[in-house]
Amino acid sequence: MKVSDILRIKGHVLFTVPPQASLLQAVQTMAQHDIGSLVVMEQGKLVGMLTFSEIMAAVAEGGGVLGKNTVAEHMDTHYEVCGPETTLDTLRRTMLEAGVRYIPVMQDDSLLGVISFHDVAQAVVREQDFENQMLKAYIRDWPEDVDQADAQAARASASARG
Repeated sequence: MKVSDILRIKGHVLFTVPPQASLLQAVQTMAQHDIGSLVVMEQGKLVGMLTFSEIMAAVAEGGGVLGKNTVAEHMDTHYEVCGPETTLDTLRRTMLEAGVRYIPVMQDDSLLGVISFHDVAQAVVREQDFENQMLKAYIRDWPEDVDQADAQAARASASARG
């Protein structure tokens, strides 16, 4: 499975925020759409990621108040990216090794979407369910050994006769 497959299932809906937006506006957008990250875009270009982790750090820093903080002051500018051809296995490893929960999917300079760790977990479960179904169907339809079937038939016929 590839990132493009996950995006096809998930959809390409993107929630973005400009760097000059207030953190409060970003929090309201995240709460309204029940999402854990926003892509920070400026003049059509990806310039950062804002996740609940950066927001929580800002809340802690402000003593529970967001104040007049802007997205630009707290966004992550050192983020991982992947491409649509990235495999699920590579994506999982990247997310685990980098300790990130959200990765933008880029093709050239175009943002195609964002993959979350939740999306990856769903894809893994879906892939495992499919493999399990295929294995069960294969086992269920397993051909009997012809010699063994003939031997069992001969024994049954002999015991019926005698």
